[in-house]
Amino acid sequence: MTDEIPVPDDLPTTVAGALERAARLFATREGLVEGDLRLTFSQLLDAVDDAARALIATGIEPGDRVSIWAPNCAEWVIACSAIHRVGAVLVPLNTRFKGSEAAYILNTSRARLLFTVTDFLDTDYVEALGDLSALPHLEQIIVLRGSTHEGNVAWDDFLARAADVPADAAAHRAADIQGDDIANILFTSGTTGKPKGAPMLNSSVVRAYWTWASVVGLEEGDRYLIVNPFFHSFGLNSGILACYLKGATIVPHAVFDVPAVMKRVEEEKITMLPGPPAIYQTMLDHPERDTYDTSTLRLSVTGAAAVPVEMIRRMREELTFKTIVTGYGLTEAHGMGTMCRHDDDPEIISQTSGRAIPDVEVLIVDEDGNEVPRGESGEIVIRGYIVMPGYFENPEATAETIDADGWLHTGDIGVMDDAGNLRITDRIKDMFIVGGFNAYPAEIEGEIMRHPAVNQVAVVGVPDHRMGEVGMAFVVLRPGTELTEAELIAWCREEMANYKVPRHVRFLDALPLNASNKVLKFELRDQGVASLGQA
Repeated sequence: MTDEIPVPDDLPTTVAGALERAARLFATREGLVEGDLRLTFSQLLDAVDDAARALIATGIEPGDRVSIWAPNCAEWVIACSAIHRVGAVLVPLNTRFKGSEAAYILNTSRARLLFTVTDFLDTDYVEALGDLSALPHLEQIIVLRGSTHEGNVAWDDFLARAADVPADAAAHRAADIQGDDIANILFTSGTTGKPKGAPMLNSSVVRAYWTWASVVGLEEGDRYLIVNPFFHSFGLNSGILACYLKGATIVPHAVFDVPAVMKRVEEEKITMLPGPPAIYQTMLDHPERDTYDTSTLRLSVTGAAAVPVEMIRRMREELTFKTIVTGYGLTEAHGMGTMCRHDDDPEIISQTSGRAIPDVEVLIVDEDGNEVPRGESGEIVIRGYIVMPGYFENPEATAETIDADGWLHTGDIGVMDDAGNLRITDRIKDMFIVGGFNAYPAEIEGEIMRHPAVNQVAVVGVPDHRMGEVGMAFVVLRPGTELTEAELIAWCREEMANYKVPRHVRFLDALPLNASNKVLKFELRDQGVASLGQA
C-alpha cells in the first residue's frame, strides 16, 4: 500500500538545486538561526556560495570527497551545502568516533579535505587523529570552531580564499551536477566490523526527502530544532535538506540537554522537534519541563527503537505535539523505507513502522526470497529508487546485500499486517540501537578482544528505559588474569564511541555454543535480561 505524494514541477534533481530553489521561493524567510546569526534563505545561499568559491580556490573538483567531523552548528550547514554546490561528495563523520575510527573512514573514502572543530565536549578532533602522516589523502584540515593547530586553516581564513574566484563560479558548478551524481557517502558499520560507505545519489535523496517532509507535514515557516546529528541521515537529510525543500528554519542544536532544548523551544518558537524515543522520554520525565513554554511544538518524528503507546499519548497531551510519525529505514536505502502517516491510530504509530513510501517496494520474504503470507515473519527487503547503487568501492559487500533483482536485504526480521504496516521483531545481524545509533556486536567484540585480559567476548543488546537498548558484554577471561566490570567499561570508553560501549558486563567460564560452535546469542540475551530483573 502506498499513498500519492504530489511532486512540484520545480522540484530540483540535485541537493545543490534545493538550496537555490529555497532562496528563490522563501528568500526573506529565516533559513538558518544560531545565536546572533540569523540568515534568510537568500543570505544563506550567498554564505554557502562564498564557502563554495573557497572550496574551488582550494582545488576541490567534482566527485572529490570532503569530510565534516563536527557537532551540529551553523558552519556545518554552510560547509556541507558548499560541498554539494561544487559537485563534491560529503563524507560526514560521527562525533562520537575515536581518532582511529575517523581515520579509517577518511582513508577509505580518500577524503581530500576535513572540516572539524577543536573544542567540542573537551575533545580536540585534530589532536584525536594523531599522526596525520597516516592519512596520505588528506591535504588540509579546516577548523570551523576552536583554536587551530600548526598547518591547519581557520574557517575565516578559508572563506577569504573566495575572493580569488569569480562570483558566479559556484552557481556554474552547481548547474553541471547531474541527478545520478553522488551527493553523500554515509558510512555504516556491518557485521564484519568494518564500516562500509553507502552512496546517496542527488536525485534520489531529493525525491525521498520531499516525500518524507510531505508525509510528516513540514511546512513553510516551520521552525525546526535539529537535535538529530548532522552526520546521520536523520539530521542531514531529514533536517537540513527537508528544511530547504519546504522552507523551514534550520535551528541547529549540538548537545541534547532538556533545559537547554526547552529554553530554545520557547525562545525560537520551535514547531518541529524529531529524535529517537529516548529524547522524548527524557523530556517527559524531566522535573523542570513545566517551567518552559513548549506550546508551539507541533511535529515530531521518532523511531529507531520501540515506541510505547503511553509515550505517544503523553507526547500529545503533555508536550502538545499534534503530529507524531514513526518510520523505518537504513542508510543503504537513503535512511528511508516505511513511514506511518500522521493520521494513523496511536497503536499503529507505536507498534509498527508504517508502510512503504510511494514508489518503493517493501516485502517480507523467507530464506529463499519468496514473499511470506501477511502476519508471518521473515526478512525485510526493499526495492526502489531509494536503494543505494552499491557500497563505495566494495562490490563483494554489495553482492551480499543487494540481490540480482535489486532487492536490498536488510538483515532485519519483520511482520507485515494486511494494510502493509511493518513491525520489526528481530535482527538477523544482531544489531541493536542505542538511543538512535546503530551498534554492531561484531565491531564492538573486535575492539574488546584487543584487551589483554579478554579471551572471548559476545555482545548483545538488552532493554533500557531511557536509551531503548544498550550493550551487554559476556566475557571469558584469559587464564590467570583479573578484570572487573568497571575496569572493562572504562577501557571501552577510551577505545570506542560512547554508544558502542557496553553498559553492562557479565563474566562467564564459557560462552554457550550450538552444534556448529556458534554463540547462542538469544540465550545470552535472555540471561542478560534476567540478570537486570527485566525477565
